[in-house]
Amino acid sequence: MNNILITNIKEIVQIEKSGKNKTMVCGEEMSKMETLKEAYLLIIEGKIASFGKMKDINKLTPIKAKEINASGKMVFPSFCDSHTHLVYAGSREIEYIDKIKGLSYEEIAKRGGGILNSAKRLHQASEKELIEQALPRLQEIISFGTGAVEIKSGYGLNTSDELKMLRVIKKLKEISPLTIKSTFLGAHAVPEEYKGRQKEYVDLIINEMIPAVSYEDLADYIDVFCEKGFFTEEDTERILMAGMKYGLKAKLHANEMGYSGGVQIGVKYHALSVDHLEYIGKAEINSLKNSETMPTVLPGAAFFLGLPLSPVREMIQSGLPIAMASDFNPGSSPSGNMQFICSLACIKYKMLPEEAIHAVTLNSAYAMGLSEEMGSICVGKKANIFITKPISTYEFMPYAYGSNKVETVILNGQIQ
Repeated sequence: MNNILITNIKEIVQIEKSGKNKTMVCGEEMSKMETLKEAYLLIIEGKIASFGKMKDINKLTPIKAKEINASGKMVFPSFCDSHTHLVYAGSREIEYIDKIKGLSYEEIAKRGGGILNSAKRLHQASEKELIEQALPRLQEIISFGTGAVEIKSGYGLNTSDELKMLRVIKKLKEISPLTIKSTFLGAHAVPEEYKGRQKEYVDLIINEMIPAVSYEDLADYIDVFCEKGFFTEEDTERILMAGMKYGLKAKLHANEMGYSGGVQIGVKYHALSVDHLEYIGKAEINSLKNSETMPTVLPGAAFFLGLPLSPVREMIQSGLPIAMASDFNPGSSPSGNMQFICSLACIKYKMLPEEAIHAVTLNSAYAMGLSEEMGSICVGKKANIFITKPISTYEFMPYAYGSNKVETVILNGQIQ
C-alpha cells in the first residue's frame, strides 16, 4: 500500500496553501510560520495529496491507506541539508586533539592535516569501502529528520579519486531513500604535489576533471573553496566559468576565514548558494540583495572550530533569506544532526524558532535546487516528512537540543 493517512495531528508545521507556493522566505517574513492544528495529512503515491482540519476529514474521498494516529505529535517537512562532505574515509579525531591544544585550522592544514589528510585516506579506500562507511551516516541523518542532502566531492584532489567519490555519491543516490544532490569540489585544496604550481592544478580541474565529470554525468553542481590560502578569486572565476560550459551550476565556499571576495563572485555567476559566511559586511549584504543566491550559514563548523558567528540578524534585517546546513565532514563539523543546527540557530545566532525552521527546510531546499518539490507541507510536493514524538510546541524542536524529537520518518511516501 502506497497511501498513508496521518490523523489527529496536534499541529502541522510549515504549511503552504495551494497556489501560494514559495521557493524561499526572506527578511522579516522568516519570523512568520503558518501551521495547522488538530489536523490530518493524506499521502498518495509518494506525494502530499491533502491536509486539513480533523473536523473536515469526512469530506475526503474514501481511499485505502495505512492510518497513523499522531495524537499529541506534530508533522514537519523533512530537513534539507544543503552542504555536506559525508563521503569520506575514516575520522580525524587526532586533529580534534590538536585543536584543543590550540592549533588553528590553517596550522593543522600546513602540517599535512585537514583536507589533505582526508584525501590521503580516500585514495587508499575502495568505492565499496566508501559506500559501506557512508550508508550508516545516511541512516543516522534520516533518523534525525533529514530527507534531502547535498554531498560534495573534494577529498580526491586528482582526477581518478574525484571521479571515485562522485561515483560513490551516484551509487548512494540509487540505494538510499534520501533525495541526494551531488557537487563536484575538485577545488577543495591544492594537493602537495602542486604546491607552488597552483595554476597548473586549476588547469587540471578545468581541462581534465570537469570534462570527465560531465562525460559520466556525475555532478549536479560545481563548487570552489574560495579562501585565503586555498583558491583565489581569479582561480574561482576560471573554474566556475569552465563548469558553466558543461551545465554545472555554481555553489561556493566563501568568507569562512576572511573577506575572500567569494560572495561577490557567487552572485556574479548566479551561484545557487554561497556557504559559510563567517565574514560578512555591508558590501557582501548589498551584493546578495536582489540576487538569486542563497546565503547559507554552517553553524556546526563555526561551533566546532570556534569561528566568528555570521551576522545573521543583520542579514535578515537587510531583507535577505538565510539557509542553514550541517557541513557534515570529518574535520570541521563531524555531525549531520540538523536538529542541532536548528538549535544552534536559536542559541548562538539569536534566530527565532520560526526563522530557524525556515532556514533548515524551505530555504535550505532552495540552496540545493529542491524548493519546488520539498521543504514545506504543500499539496503536490514529495512526501518527505517526519512525525515527532509527543511535544508541547514547535518551539520545543530547537529548545530541546540534546534529544531526538523524531519518532517516524516518511520519505518518498514510505515509512522508514
